Amino acid sequence: MNALEIRNKYLDFFKRKNHKIIPSAPLIPENDPSVLFNTAGMQPLVPYLLGQRHPEGTRLADYQKCIRTNDIEEVGDNRHLTFFEMLGNWSLGDYFKEESIKMSFEFLTKELNIPVEKLSVTCFGGNKELGKDEESAKYWENVGIPKEKIYYIKDNWWIAGETGPCGSDTEIFYDTGKPKCSPNCNPDCDCGKYVEIWNNVFMEFYRQEDGTLMPLQQKNVDTGLGLERVNMLLQGKETPYDTEIFRPIMDKLEELQKVDDIYSRRVVAEHLRSSIMIISDGGRPSNLDRGYVLRRLIRRMIRQMNKLQIDLDKLSELIELNINILKDMYPELLKNKEIIKTVILEEKDKFTKTLMHGEKEFIKEMEKIKKAEKDTIEGKVVFKLYDTYGFPPEVTSDLAKENNLKIDLDGFKKLFKEHQEKSRAGSEQKFKGGLATTGEMETKYHTATHLLNAALKVVLGNHIHQRGSNITSERMRFDFSHNSKMTPEEKQQVEDLVNKWIKEAIPVEKMEMKKDEAIAMGAEAMFIEKYGDIVTVYKIGDISLELCGGPHVSNTSELGIFKIKKEESSSSGVRRIKAILV
Repeated sequence: MNALEIRNKYLDFFKRKNHKIIPSAPLIPENDPSVLFNTAGMQPLVPYLLGQRHPEGTRLADYQKCIRTNDIEEVGDNRHLTFFEMLGNWSLGDYFKEESIKMSFEFLTKELNIPVEKLSVTCFGGNKELGKDEESAKYWENVGIPKEKIYYIKDNWWIAGETGPCGSDTEIFYDTGKPKCSPNCNPDCDCGKYVEIWNNVFMEFYRQEDGTLMPLQQKNVDTGLGLERVNMLLQGKETPYDTEIFRPIMDKLEELQKVDDIYSRRVVAEHLRSSIMIISDGGRPSNLDRGYVLRRLIRRMIRQMNKLQIDLDKLSELIELNINILKDMYPELLKNKEIIKTVILEEKDKFTKTLMHGEKEFIKEMEKIKKAEKDTIEGKVVFKLYDTYGFPPEVTSDLAKENNLKIDLDGFKKLFKEHQEKSRAGSEQKFKGGLATTGEMETKYHTATHLLNAALKVVLGNHIHQRGSNITSERMRFDFSHNSKMTPEEKQQVEDLVNKWIKEAIPVEKMEMKKDEAIAMGAEAMFIEKYGDIVTVYKIGDISLELCGGPHVSNTSELGIFKIKKEESSSSGVRRIKAILV
């Protein structure tokens, strides 16, 4: 059984259980400032988990493309992936613990034919506020999990941020067959015997700002099953790189390499796949936020190709091969193949120049060291070459050896660790919001993006299409396709037009219809393929008609005064407007 077959079995199973199958959202979140990428299946469903009615009903299932960035430096080991696919099923105020557990057990044992003796589960172990989740444990025992394979763990509690929907979760683990590391070895141990494959989250409380828990009116179930991990385990493989998702590219890299290094091959294979997926969903390299993540992935990949001594001109061939491997799982890659190749190859050329600059800087530093009659390049210099010029420490080390010098690797590692801790802290701040709040101002900004999109089309032309947006309670950011900087006159025209429509007090109509009908009406959407068969369309007079998950004001007069604060380049062929409502 391969990954695509597992995915299809999953979706077919939940379809039979009366779930509506919804499409994967793009990797780049729409109107969610709390994250750089969609990191889990629940993210695109936040409004519906908070009570908004989903047009497809109360039982949903899908596969979701995900990117997680905290462990980029760990990629290359036997398990970390930046891009992965999460299979999920949701109950929005429908079924709860018992039915969720029954369905999970049935899918694993009947559809995937996993022997019951291979499964162990963990349940919430309780805290000062709530007792342990004996209810879930009872349901697991009822379906056939032996009592001695049900464990209570205090960490089995889920909340996205510091406040918001939360509740206990129950995790399902697969026994790899490895011996126990100790008599007390259990699924909470990280020795590798037990591998988590599925997590069922039971959202039944709301954590308020004062820390108290309030019962939710709508109890939800949110589950996530990692496709690459299950695929690896069912095939009896040691790593995801041994499965059909990566094997052809790993074999090709081994054929092309002049230096044998399994770690480097894994980095190239994983980062190439991740970069291809991000670019296909609209991401472009830059020095900020998600653009920087993409740039970092591509550059890390190129450094490892250099380490393997693979000709960088082979990159185009590797991209073609990777798209061919993935095309059945992600058909959109074929449509976006040329732009994927263009973006990666352009970034490769830029980074090649960066490496040249880094080498020149190395020579300057080396001359200083020799002049001072020293024999070691300080850690801070090694780090500067890495951080400023993208110059890998292993390249610095090689050049140092050629010139009879040493490098202070420990000093570099210390600075690098500090850098990682700062980056993680920044990432935690970026993700701190968890489930993005949608208050009065956020709602206004959602509607303002529709007016801005329409105004840009009037002033600049119909080639304008939304390429992304980011909304907080203080401001809005809107990315759109356009090749040149806007003139002051164009910005003023756009601002005046949006404010004219606000003054006209135009009603904002919400309609639900079949997606085909919406397209026939001329409704616009950033990613039309992300929407299910039934869609929500917002109509603002004869100005704007867009598919959108909302929320929106009921009349444009509620928005106040629209002001453009800045217009700048976001990435190649994409401009960015930052604006406020006052």
